[in-house]
Amino acid sequence: MKIGIIGGGQLGRMLALAGTPLGQQFAFLDPASDACAAALGEHLCAAYDDREQLRQLAEDADVVTFEFESVPAETVAFLEQHVPVFPNAESLRIARDRWFEKSMFRELGIPTPEFADIQCQADLNNAVQNIGLPAVLKTRTLGYDGKGQKLLRQPEDVIDAFAELGSVPCILEGFVPFTGEVSLVAVRSRDGDTRCYPLVHNTHEQGILRLSVASTEHPLQAQAENYAGRVLDKLNYVGVLAFEFFEVDGGLKANEIAPRVHNSGHWTIEGAECSQFENHLRAIAGLPLGSTAKVGESAMLNFIGEVPAVAKVTAIPDCHLHHYGKEFKPGRKVGHATLRCTDAAVLQSRIAEVQALID
Repeated sequence: MKIGIIGGGQLGRMLALAGTPLGQQFAFLDPASDACAAALGEHLCAAYDDREQLRQLAEDADVVTFEFESVPAETVAFLEQHVPVFPNAESLRIARDRWFEKSMFRELGIPTPEFADIQCQADLNNAVQNIGLPAVLKTRTLGYDGKGQKLLRQPEDVIDAFAELGSVPCILEGFVPFTGEVSLVAVRSRDGDTRCYPLVHNTHEQGILRLSVASTEHPLQAQAENYAGRVLDKLNYVGVLAFEFFEVDGGLKANEIAPRVHNSGHWTIEGAECSQFENHLRAIAGLPLGSTAKVGESAMLNFIGEVPAVAKVTAIPDCHLHHYGKEFKPGRKVGHATLRCTDAAVLQSRIAEVQALID
């Protein structure tokens, strides 16, 4: 089976690494000439809306998926006319727009922070009066890793904030005094079989994920799975979906979903019976899903800007290096390390060793 992937970054690369043992072949459509997934399959170097190359991808592939939600929903809708695409265009349309996303959560009875649609500075001024400060102003689309958002702490921060974010459609969200940030990675097959990985505790710095630690018997696991199931069924979703939550007052409030394999699920490569990448491919290819059970105690640390010396990373026991083969640049995700240990105390020790290399 040949799988087409829109996007040729590290997620596409890791999908191909997981799919090669399954006998799958890959083609990537990405405008970057140095796309890091290109070494693992055919590379169609073209814009995401290049109809000629999209037709070529549809002719070559048995099924198509995408590695990030900045792909235009129109691209997926066009491909759906020629080849099966999972997740579907409607899932992408909703997940890539924070207003559509939060509105869907509200419709499904999933708790969220207060939010308001912002189309101009006057909308922002009115919304601040209703929601209060602090609050977070975010662009409705294309924001990730802390980009496209501004924290509003005091009235002075509100002045010209809409223009600062490019005078594009935005959403204002009430600031949530959370006690923790967690994410659930779930996978749903073509026939509706749904499986979930353990909740993951996430640590961010400057809006970028730095550390994810897989939990053991998290008390909010069932609640997270219930909320994710509502979304997966609503969208008739196929593939891996990540759901980010805030822990608030002993419960969960929805932050956002990502219609793809997710950074907080990288630990599953060594830390689960079947990784999120393999399970995504199984789902879209119509294969039975693999077990999402955790193996040992696991964590993932991102390498931002540069990867420490390979010899130093691999010298740490229980540590597995994943180098993306990307040019090192400040603020860029260029690799990660996964840890799988026998117990939680050992895991914390190993995390400290990797963090020392990063620092």
